[in-house]
Amino acid sequence: MIKETKWSIDQSHSEIAFRVRHLMIAHVNGTFKKFDASIYTTGKDFSTAEIDMWIDPSSITTNDEKRDEHLKSADFLDVENHKQITFKSSTMGKFKTDSEHELWGELTIKGISKSIKLNVKFGGIAKDPWGNEKAGFAVSGKINRSDWGLLWNSPIATGGLMVSDEVAISCEVELINAGGKDKTMVLENHIIDTIKTNEN
Repeated sequence: MIKETKWSIDQSHSEIAFRVRHLMIAHVNGTFKKFDASIYTTGKDFSTAEIDMWIDPSSITTNDEKRDEHLKSADFLDVENHKQITFKSSTMGKFKTDSEHELWGELTIKGISKSIKLNVKFGGIAKDPWGNEKAGFAVSGKINRSDWGLLWNSPIATGGLMVSDEVAISCEVELINAGGKDKTMVLENHIIDTIKTNEN
């Protein structure tokens, strides 16, 4: 009997972070404070993971209030009109502890969806002192913000631009096993619901 396992994000032990080159000489780091995901695996095999993640763009912080407000504006994330950044997985390779694997999926920002590749390092599965089963991952990758319409920039006197187009993604994610259910029963229920819908 195949079990489908649901995983939830441990918010207190996870971070969604990014890094952008500034003035061609340094970097600005930032994070998103509000995010969550719906993640399902067959058993505990993360190569089967179905990931549906969302981020609240208005929770962006770079430790500078004025800069954060600019990032929330229409020049960048336009949080008034676009309430979520989403990522949905498509394919993922077989997982082994402490090995790096490719994760492909669709990233949507400002209503624009693009396929991206992320590198995922699986830290393993362990139980905390309270008996909760946890799984740990380090996720990294690079995207070009202009692909999602984040085009604002300004030239600098020494040549080049104020902000790089390339954005480095760096995340630490700790998942909690939220329980499992019989995948066969889930499929049967889905078929029954589909039949009822077609009858109506």
